[in-house]
Parts: sequence; structure tokens; C-alpha cells
Amino acid sequence: MSGNSFGKLFTVTSFGESHGPALGCIIDGCPPGLELSEADMQRDLDRRKPGTSRHTTQRREADEVRILSGVFEGKTTGTPIGLLIENTDQRSKDYSKISEQFRPAHADYTYMHKYGVRDYRGGGRSSARETAMRVAAGAVARKFLEQRLGIRIRGYLSQLGPIKAEKLDWDQVHQNPFFCPDADKVPEMEAYMDALRKEGDSIGARINVVAEGVPPGLGEPIFDRLDADLAHALMSINAVKGVEIGAGFDCVDQKGTEHRDEMTPEGFLSNNAGGVLGGISSGQPIVASIALKPTSSLRLSGRSIDVNGDPCEVITTGRHDPCVGIRATPIAEAMMAIVLMDHYLRHRGQNADVSVSTPVIGQL
Repeated sequence: MSGNSFGKLFTVTSFGESHGPALGCIIDGCPPGLELSEADMQRDLDRRKPGTSRHTTQRREADEVRILSGVFEGKTTGTPIGLLIENTDQRSKDYSKISEQFRPAHADYTYMHKYGVRDYRGGGRSSARETAMRVAAGAVARKFLEQRLGIRIRGYLSQLGPIKAEKLDWDQVHQNPFFCPDADKVPEMEAYMDALRKEGDSIGARINVVAEGVPPGLGEPIFDRLDADLAHALMSINAVKGVEIGAGFDCVDQKGTEHRDEMTPEGFLSNNAGGVLGGISSGQPIVASIALKPTSSLRLSGRSIDVNGDPCEVITTGRHDPCVGIRATPIAEAMMAIVLMDHYLRHRGQNADVSVSTPVIGQL
């Protein structure tokens, strides 16, 4: 199975299945000398892990990460970093009824046609459980970027179904199980999710992620534009069906005089470009948004076919997130960190000695 690695200089290769013995990844290209411990990754893993509230899947996984290689006496050595998270709360029997059926909107049908075999236990490799390793790898990139460059990466849930956050208070993001920056909307979200769970249905969500302190110059035109690689990374997250950079699709309604980010000696006057111009970072905040579809695993009956092509009714049992977007914020942050880390190393490798007299301007 190809397609399990991401990055050019800072590369992440993950392995493992939802109901296998463990998940793991190899990080290659991390510079030596970075202080690193399991605790550096555990904070973000704890934010992503299941069973943290009644609004997420009740699968109980500690998601405790172990460093197997690449760190000596508390610092990275420059050699591959091996990470492992053991699965401890699998219930494979919950999926025995669908071993011969294809769940609508899942990867069951496409995996069968691609590989001729599929792991039906929780979706196997296609499960969102795989993203635990992305979060662990992203934490390594995030620490390097923050310590060496002062880059800060943060995300939040901006919309849950029909409920939109109207205020952005970063201090509120980690005060509720939704990663919502608008405290006034949390009770409404809780009531909405309680009703949704009783119905047995699911809903989608929108996540915004922002990187501040990114220097200008990151990105490799033409095919490896920074925004293109960000879109690639964010779209690779399970259930993501849309990615926007900056104004995104809103630019369709904007006139050029509205959309262009005018510049003054004091800074940019707006950031419709989302911090990327011509595929290269401008020094403004990198702003991206992702749309996640409703969870496909439902206990409400749905029409499908079995492995023989015969019609059937599918009901998915087991433990599932009624909204996968609730736990997606740390995943989106991790993928942005991995992209920025990779592009920083690529920029350093080719253009470390580039010097220009034009001053770096920020955003007013």
C-alpha cells in the first residue's frame, strides 16, 4: 500500500489500523538538538483522543505515545524518530455484521475494489484513528517551529452544523469539548449534539487553523506551492471534503478592489490571501479552513449492497463520533505544522543565504 508518507525533507510515514495491535510512525529529517520527550506530544494527543466527552466516541484509548528511536539523552539525534501508540480498547465483534456489507459513504466499497481485501474492523487503515500519529508527528514539528522561529499554530471549531461561532476568543478554545472560541455558543452546541445523539444521526463541522509568525519566503512554486501543499495535507484528513485558504470561496463574490491585500510601510491592510502570495508565504498569518462531512457510521438503517452486489440494509453498530469535526482541531493544527516544517527546511536548504533590502511588513 503506497501513499503513507508525507513531506520532502521533513517526512512522516504512518502505519497501523484501527483494531490492530498498535499505530506508529517514522519521522525523518528532524534536525538534531531539539529537546523532545513523550510529554511534548502527549498534550496534543490528549486533545485528540476519544472518550473525552459525551459528544465523542466512547472508545477509551489512553493514546500514550512511546519514543522508540531518534532521541538520545532528551534530544533529537537527526536520525529517524520512531513513535508507537498501542491500541487497548478494540471491540472488533461490533463490526462482524458488516464483514460482507459495504457501509454507505465509507471506504469499504473503494478499498475492496482497489485491494481485493479490506479490514472491516472499524475501517482498518481508513479509520480516523490513524490521525493519532499525525498529531504526534505534528507536535514535533510544532515544537521546532515555535522554539526556532516563534511560529504559533492554533485552531478552533468555527461551525458545528447550523451553529456558527460569532466571536473569536482564543482563551475559550480549550475551555469546552468543542474547541469553540465563542463561549455563548457552547450551550447551544451541547443541546444540539444531545438531540442528534438521540436521533442516531450525525453532522458536519468547519475548523479554522491559523499559523502566526511565519516568515515570508516559504513555499516552492510551481507545483509545491505552500497553499497547494497545505490543501493537500488538510484534504488528506479523514472526512474532509473542502479546504479554503484565506477568503476561499468568498473571493467569488469579491471585487478585485475588495480582495487585494493592499500594503503600506506599516503592514498589510487585509489578509484575503490567507498569508500566501504566488504560493509563497507573505509573513502574514497563514489562515486555512476545512469542512468535514457528517460521520458515515450510523445506527439508522441505510441502503447498500453486499460483496456479491445484492441489495441490503446496513446498520453500523459500535462506538462512533456523531461529529468527527469535534476532535479535528488538533489534527488540522498538526498537518499545518508538518507542512510548515517541511517547507522551512526546504527553504533553508536552498535559500539560507538569500538577503534582501526590502523590509518585512506585518499586518495592521
